[in-house]
Amino acid sequence: MTDFTKTKSMFHIPDGMIYLDGNSLGPLPKAAASKVASMMQDEWGEMLITGWNRAGWMELSTCVGDRIARLIGAEPGSVIMGDTLSIKVYQALASALELVPQRRVILSDRGNFPSDLYIAQGLLQTLGPDYVLKVVEPDEVDDHIDDKLAVLMLTEVDYRSGRMHDMQALTAKAHKVNAITVWDLAHSAGAVPVDLAGAKADFAIGCSYKYLNGGPGAPAFIYVAPRHLPDVRPALSGWLGHEAPFDFDLDYRPAKGIERMRVGTVPVIALKALETALDVWDQVEMADVRAKSVDLCELFIAEVERRCPSLSLVSPRDAARRGSQVSFRFAEGFAAMQALIARGVIGDFRAPDVMRFGFTPLYIDKADVLAAVDILEEVITNRLWDRPEYRIRGKVT
Repeated sequence: MTDFTKTKSMFHIPDGMIYLDGNSLGPLPKAAASKVASMMQDEWGEMLITGWNRAGWMELSTCVGDRIARLIGAEPGSVIMGDTLSIKVYQALASALELVPQRRVILSDRGNFPSDLYIAQGLLQTLGPDYVLKVVEPDEVDDHIDDKLAVLMLTEVDYRSGRMHDMQALTAKAHKVNAITVWDLAHSAGAVPVDLAGAKADFAIGCSYKYLNGGPGAPAFIYVAPRHLPDVRPALSGWLGHEAPFDFDLDYRPAKGIERMRVGTVPVIALKALETALDVWDQVEMADVRAKSVDLCELFIAEVERRCPSLSLVSPRDAARRGSQVSFRFAEGFAAMQALIARGVIGDFRAPDVMRFGFTPLYIDKADVLAAVDILEEVITNRLWDRPEYRIRGKVT
């Protein structure tokens, strides 16, 4: 049984703050600062370039990948870290398309994160006019899986509403028509149980700065099913994805396993911070996280609907179809969220009118939820959001 009181003590949450935005950026693990400082002083500082061998920097991307694999139900040796999520989306989609060269249709939905669609649009423009990106409503995806489909590209948990796709069922249907699946786990990894191997998913990608608490700009991960690894050609054939980078061949030969999906230099400092966050996850069972998350979300929904009837639930009411976040629609959602933030309750806003709240049992408990609703009720009931300063938008909402 996971001790959530212990895990809460392992994160730095500023005094007076209730942090309900771990679905955008996880908080700082208390041990991360000293671990990164030690790496910079003792490894980078004292070893300099010899740290690549002496401190094992080159192996970090695969070692950390294996630790994340446990949290997403992936086989050992099937996950690697590095680069940004956008890069990993490009890699996965391009490689997936090459596995079905006779087909030209990519299917996604309007709940997918826009940057995934941007990457797909850009790639297909490069590949030529015969390729089509079909974007449908989330509940219509099943109806559009047919024998013309090349790749089904979906975000498992909708970033705006928290709606969750049935990965196993949709993957099985895509495979029946010989299509390939690419799953974005940005709002799944560390939030809900994921079983990539059990679902027989083909590719998956995700970030490590949300529920995994790796820090701002923490590196992304990519999963390739072991059955595909011998045949997958990396679309971005980076130096560190070469079979023997330090042979300095002029022709590219992909590495034998998941390391072929590595592109740029290993982000050592960022991975050291992420390792500290994963030390917390080593003490956690995902089933416990999910059960506690559902309890917290259910409590929040019930209290908000009872006390703030002007807010309208956007997230699925059925917990089995919802990730670890709750979204409410409110006409003055942006200003109301700024009023909440000013009073120490940190959530975020998604256009045009969605107030979004993430629930991470590693550092959020029942008392936090009730205190947050107390403040939300005060903000809504007394129209505390109706002030000019709460309508000023920064670059990040």
